Amino acid sequence: MTSLSPLAAPPAPLAAAALYRLDEGVCLHEADGRLIYANPAAEALLRLQSNWLEVSGQLDRVLPPHAMAQAREHGTWSELIAFAPGRLLKAHLHWMGHDTARFLLLLKGATPSRSDDDRALQQRHEELNVRFNAAQEQLLQSEKLASIGQLAAGVAHEINNPIGYVHSNLGSLQEYVGNLFALIDVYERAMRAHDPHAMRSEIDDTRERLDVDFISRDLPQLLTESRQGIERVTRIVRDLRDFSRSDREHAWRLADLHAGLDSTINIVWNELRYKATLEKDYGTLPMIECLQSELNQVFMNLLLNAGQAIDEQGTITVRTGHEPGLVWVEVGDTGDGIAPEVQQRIFDPFFTTKAVGKGTGLGLSISYGIVAKHHGRIEVDSAPGAGSRFRVILPVRQPQPDVRD
Repeated sequence: MTSLSPLAAPPAPLAAAALYRLDEGVCLHEADGRLIYANPAAEALLRLQSNWLEVSGQLDRVLPPHAMAQAREHGTWSELIAFAPGRLLKAHLHWMGHDTARFLLLLKGATPSRSDDDRALQQRHEELNVRFNAAQEQLLQSEKLASIGQLAAGVAHEINNPIGYVHSNLGSLQEYVGNLFALIDVYERAMRAHDPHAMRSEIDDTRERLDVDFISRDLPQLLTESRQGIERVTRIVRDLRDFSRSDREHAWRLADLHAGLDSTINIVWNELRYKATLEKDYGTLPMIECLQSELNQVFMNLLLNAGQAIDEQGTITVRTGHEPGLVWVEVGDTGDGIAPEVQQRIFDPFFTTKAVGKGTGLGLSISYGIVAKHHGRIEVDSAPGAGSRFRVILPVRQPQPDVRD
């Protein structure tokens, strides 16, 4: 019998202990019904169904045909279903459309008359929903921190460079100020002298000795460079702040995708500049309703993956465009490409083709979830030896939930 063990790891460390100890079965499915997680209790219950392995956990093949539609429309669906002769399970399906665009399925052995069990199952479902939301938020922040950690040396280099020449410029400015004060002292003595013109020779000698003509030319340039260096550091810190904030209030706001892309490129570019050139082909985009810091996480993952796909030297292309009601952002590379059998798994949690310690296998999975939360999709066009293109397609405005009496 084929094992479900690849799904045995919970989607986030915070929920692991609770999910493994539950007697109730807990399953997490993508919006299309594809199973992405089942706890041990769920595996035991689902194996009672003879065709479970054949249908690969697809909700529309396991539950009644109307279950997914009713859950999307009303938020929840519950029924007693038969998984084996003489064995009934209480199935409760919850649509998390406004948070993660996924289905949460709870399973428990039940009889039609046990309303107390129904209430207990509902309460447990609500508790699990809260835990899942907290766990997913923690996972998103952990992956962000992991990305920043990966880029820490490059970011430090980007900050140290301008700080270094600002520090050097301040040393020169200190010397220049001392020389100018010395010249001013000569002028003051000349002004107080009975015959100021008699000190003209000393003034000229002092100007030549202190090289005041060079100071007058170099001083404005030093000030301009120093200001540019401080502005560069300020921009990097701002980009890090914008990228790292958690959006805990989940406030959907109108945002400029190009600004988010440029901030993310500024953060990752030191990691990529030595192996790739960047080409940008931006179209005209409207402001879109989104959680921008989460989309920045998607852009960072795609840019880093594009860089890692290039062995030596190549090109990374960032393109944007729009069509009625939609915008798209495409990140392409001239790397090795992705084999068809690998493409089928690249969005699976914890799946990675990188060497141990080089990746968590969560980047594209998290990106998929973020884009799904935005009611969008990710398209992949790749072939071995032909590079890859990842296109993120997003709605300009988020669909409004139905208001029902």
